[in-house]
Amino acid sequence: MNMSRQEITSEIQRILSNLSDGNLESILDYLKEIQKIDESKLLISKNLGTILKEDTELLKRLAQ
Repeated sequence: MNMSRQEITSEIQRILSNLSDGNLESILDYLKEIQKIDESKLLISKNLGTILKEDTELLKRLAQ
């Protein structure tokens, strides 16, 4: 799903408008940390997250 920058921004704003003040502060802290990370490291992290999400059953079997 490739969204435009405007669509992404709108979706983020919609979600943020429903969060509590405490959650907003946590999100802000998280975004500040992401901003400091090299883009290639973010891509690796995203890819790892995708693999873990897609291969949950495999990981469960390996853990046994």
